[in-house]
Amino acid sequence: MAWASGIEWTEATWNPWHGCKRVSPGCAHCYMYREKRRYGQEPSAVVRSRTTFDSPLRWREPRLIFTCSWSDFFIGEADGWRQEAWDVIRATPQHRYQILTKRPDQIASRLPGDWPLENVWLGVSVENPRFYWRIASLRQVQCRLRFLSLEPLLAPMPSLPLEGISWVIVGGESGPGCRPMRADWVRDIRQRCIAAGVPFFFKQWGGPRKDLGGRMLDGRTWGEMPGGRPARMPRTSRRQDWPPLPVLSPSA
Repeated sequence: MAWASGIEWTEATWNPWHGCKRVSPGCAHCYMYREKRRYGQEPSAVVRSRTTFDSPLRWREPRLIFTCSWSDFFIGEADGWRQEAWDVIRATPQHRYQILTKRPDQIASRLPGDWPLENVWLGVSVENPRFYWRIASLRQVQCRLRFLSLEPLLAPMPSLPLEGISWVIVGGESGPGCRPMRADWVRDIRQRCIAAGVPFFFKQWGGPRKDLGGRMLDGRTWGEMPGGRPARMPRTSRRQDWPPLPVLSPSA
């Protein structure tokens, strides 16, 4: 939706459509619902963007792009527009598209015929162990890179499955009515990532005002990125020069 993003683990957001349907406890206090209602719009109505659908075509400088930050890329209501979105992604190989979903069971039937696209990362949101099945579903999809967003983290994550996962993001819930996150939950995930050699990114503690909680964990900021890439690379850096990542096969 915007060239620059305040989300710590990306650099830009792109919303070819917006609006979504709640599917699990992590959706209860969704920021999109709050913002849509603030503007007098219905957040559960999935609509095509009138102004930003082709924005990445105008962005010449390589960027990490969080795709559908105000929706879900694989939501069924967007089936009529998704092929055009794949066309935009295909036409902009300089960018890396971070597609995060709570509907991994819908991915396989909605991929383009020339999949995998090398500039697409696929991730799933997992807020508690009940949704480990999303990780299993993601692992069945061949892709350039698989990642997890454990945000909002609502429970401890015992035996978090990290096989085939190349990046883990953790964050607490923020905004009105937010549910607290315990530090020992975060530390356990961090240690599991370290043991598995998976980059760990701690996004925020959350709280009614996320700016007050910050993102320091045990005296430091954890901002690891896949492939050893630093978070928030300067705009003069060339993404094309990053070391290549392997394409992950199903169950790899």
